[in-house]
Amino acid sequence: MNVVKDCFRSVKYDCLKFIKKQETKNQKFKNKEKMIGSFIVPLSIWIANKKNKKNTLIIGLAGGQGTGKTTITSLISIILKKYFKMNVFIASIDDFYKSRKDRVKLSKKKHPLLLTRGVPGTHDIELVLNFFKNLKKRKFKSVKLPKFDKSIDDRAPKSKWYNVNTRPDVVILEGWCVAAEKQSTKDILKPINSLEKKEDKSHIWRRYVNTQLKTKYNTLNKYLDEKIYLKTPSFNMLKQWRIKQEEKLRLKFKKTKNSKVMTVPEVLRFMMFYQRVTLQMFKSMPKSSSVVLVLNKFHQITNIIFNKK
Repeated sequence: MNVVKDCFRSVKYDCLKFIKKQETKNQKFKNKEKMIGSFIVPLSIWIANKKNKKNTLIIGLAGGQGTGKTTITSLISIILKKYFKMNVFIASIDDFYKSRKDRVKLSKKKHPLLLTRGVPGTHDIELVLNFFKNLKKRKFKSVKLPKFDKSIDDRAPKSKWYNVNTRPDVVILEGWCVAAEKQSTKDILKPINSLEKKEDKSHIWRRYVNTQLKTKYNTLNKYLDEKIYLKTPSFNMLKQWRIKQEEKLRLKFKKTKNSKVMTVPEVLRFMMFYQRVTLQMFKSMPKSSSVVLVLNKFHQITNIIFNKK
């Protein structure tokens, strides 16, 4: 029997059930079965075939704001767990953001723009590295990993952190800047938007971010066994998708007092923080990734490319 068809038949109900929970009245997924059967199932089978019996397979999955990274990784997890009986842990680089208190200190010490979460340098990369090092040890030690609450722009209480008690077969680290590479000094000097032009005139913020990519984030990238990239049509499209993402958060946290969910003007400013690294990834990631999922302007996967290594 064809493994793709057999796998799809086995996981179809669970995947569609998960997708339904993600939908809102105004935001519905289109061509759900095609997305699962033609793209997510083949990708999951590829991941299962990459798994070494002894070691944890560490995958980095990257894509711009609002591309659907969390949805796609969750579907992969459902398939690997149900059909392949694997122990899977999904880690979001967003959960490793520094606390607001630490970002306040960083912004005072280095540059005011570092108060805003997102760019390389605002994550606690040491926590990610310690987790990856633990995965490589002969004897795995149970660990608690942070959870970030975007509605309050701060870490959730430790009681809500993730418990990883057994060694996973597969770990997927998803995030907008996962596997991002540094830029040249020449590229750093030229501002690409009004935020950089007006608020980083001396290039201090840009240089700091680039140094982080060159050092700590580069070390993290070396732990990734495989890279998956969600390729999108343009940066303007990412802005639109991020606005929709924030609308979902607004509905989810409408009863939360002092919610940090952003308005449209706030989202547009927020996206300028991400623009430089995102545009750099537009160039580098399709070539350096093991797998590329191509998305169209309607937020649908239209192609899957397996790059030969």
